[in-house]
Amino acid sequence: MKALMFGWEFPPHILGGLGTASYGLTKGMWECGDMEIDFVIPKPWGDEDREFARIIGASQVPVAWRDVSRDYVEQRIGKYMSPELYFSLRDHIYADFNYMRLNDLGCIEFSGRYPDNLLEEINNYSIAAGVIARTVPCDIIHSHDWLTYPAGIHAKQVTGKPLVIHVHATDYDRSRGNVNPTVFSIERDGMLHADHIITVSDLTRRTVIEKYGIDPAKVTTVHNAVVPLSQDLLDIKMEKNPKEKVVTFLGRITMQKGPEYFVEAAVKVLRLCHNVRFVMAGSGDMMDKMIRLAAERGIADRFHFPGFQKGRQVYEMLAASDVYIMPSVSEPFGISPLEAMQMGVPSIISKQSGCAEILNNVIKTDYWDIDAMADAIHSIITYPAMYNQLREDGLREVAQITWDKAGQKVIDIYKKVLNR
Repeated sequence: MKALMFGWEFPPHILGGLGTASYGLTKGMWECGDMEIDFVIPKPWGDEDREFARIIGASQVPVAWRDVSRDYVEQRIGKYMSPELYFSLRDHIYADFNYMRLNDLGCIEFSGRYPDNLLEEINNYSIAAGVIARTVPCDIIHSHDWLTYPAGIHAKQVTGKPLVIHVHATDYDRSRGNVNPTVFSIERDGMLHADHIITVSDLTRRTVIEKYGIDPAKVTTVHNAVVPLSQDLLDIKMEKNPKEKVVTFLGRITMQKGPEYFVEAAVKVLRLCHNVRFVMAGSGDMMDKMIRLAAERGIADRFHFPGFQKGRQVYEMLAASDVYIMPSVSEPFGISPLEAMQMGVPSIISKQSGCAEILNNVIKTDYWDIDAMADAIHSIITYPAMYNQLREDGLREVAQITWDKAGQKVIDIYKKVLNR
């Protein structure tokens, strides 16, 4: 079966959980066998893992004819795309886009991130998708998150193939209910055009049904998972101060993630014991506010803001931690606690998270209940028996949550949509 997937991130160059999930699911589906996947992203960097999917960069897709030689194409983009694919794509340009800002190969340049002109990039990505869909054969189209829904719709209209969209989050999650009408419109348009909708949790499924007015029969939950860690990551050992404990928050510092509740819980813990350090690792529009809040609460000397972490840095941060916490206000899934559990770090998660639906060997609190959160932190760092039980049971539990199982569920959805 051939799937044409549209995504926005792919490791190692990722800015959040979307890229991690896209990678894991694609690899898991490939491991199930009989799957060929073309995965489209706005801008590849050349160091993506291409063992289980062909990576197609929209930045290398010509949307206007340029008379260039094979050698020139090889020299310019050979690191990212074969000249043969470039010329095949060039043969399927479907309109005159010379009015746009294009490069010497007739391609649109993408940032590969989330720029200020994001809506323009989403539209441009859809234009490139039209060329790809006319060139690359597929049985089914799969769009990951709202940024790629217009591309998926375009591909469906061009090919007549069914469209599955994957809701990794909605704007209700990102905005705490203060929804951007433009984003909502793009999300709902994708849902209405989709032949089937996959959500990463039952929490998100309810949002899709209740807030977007979608038929429940059209929506299926497939929970996220984790990739087993390499021995190199499992062997990470960080020097710990035996007299101090470290409690870590790792993620985007935005209102969706509830960072202020972490700070307030830290205040309460430090009233009980002072030998604790709190780490808020990440970046986001609330970072400066959180630095000020820690100072206002008089705990700046026990609070650290190391910035955005990626790749190995994430696992080094977890290896140095005694407790991991995710106090998200609305979290469609939340892969980071599973990653912490893989490193043997006891985790505290909000009941308002998708991963709370499948995890048992964690402590769950309401995101707003800073007293319960503080009690949980204090208990884990104070009672070795509790720490060890959460650590050992967590390791066993997370070892069973693998992407091949999620991948098989997605393949089964494909077969149902295709009547196979």
